Amino acid sequence: MRLIQNMCTIAEYPAQGSAAAADCFLGAAGRRLVKIAVVGASGVGKTALVVRFLTKRFIGDYERNAGNLYTRQVQIEGETLAIQVQDTPGIQVHENSLSCSEQLNRCIRWADAVVIVFSITDYKSYELIGQLHQHVQQLHLGTRLPVVVVANKADLLHIKQVDPQLGLQLASVLGCAFYEVSVSENYNDVYNAFHVLCKEVSRKQQPSSTPEKRRTSLIPRPKSPNMQDLKRRFKQALSAKVRTVTSV
Repeated sequence: MRLIQNMCTIAEYPAQGSAAAADCFLGAAGRRLVKIAVVGASGVGKTALVVRFLTKRFIGDYERNAGNLYTRQVQIEGETLAIQVQDTPGIQVHENSLSCSEQLNRCIRWADAVVIVFSITDYKSYELIGQLHQHVQQLHLGTRLPVVVVANKADLLHIKQVDPQLGLQLASVLGCAFYEVSVSENYNDVYNAFHVLCKEVSRKQQPSSTPEKRRTSLIPRPKSPNMQDLKRRFKQALSAKVRTVTSV
């Protein structure tokens, strides 16, 4: 795992559709690049989730989220992909509407896929999911961005405010995959949430397959001999042989 840069440099990424943007499909050593943004309310464990995925380690305490961008390599269906994971500051709600900075919006536009995180110990973080999903899709008009909903802190059942079943139902309505995880106790669930996104993005990046033209179609085929001409030549050869036998 290697720290690439701070989120404040997201503005320098090439705009979608530009010639430079095409190069963003390739990471180090020419590997295809998958970009994932992790978003959600403050205190839901976004940074812990990212670090757990990248290092397999759980660290309980973090400094205030600076929005760091990390990279690592993963194997997806036999191919090594370079992936970048963008950690983001917590989203706030003001007067029943999301308060998303332009910096965060640039991060979402930059991403190929998004992880939306809420905590089962914070009902307000759950209430953000629908609005946040809608906001993500609005920033990617014309395309269906892959999104995974993650319910974190599954181990803290004694202070649970949200039944994980509610998260599953909401994710189903939104058309997203859903994972209930405990970042502190289970790495596999965390890995699976990111793995399914990498797999979906990888498939979307694959060029549309067109049947390869047959080589024979590029080479002019010799004309087939005319059947009547073959019969005529055979009769001529047969007559010449008969004449030769008769003369003898």
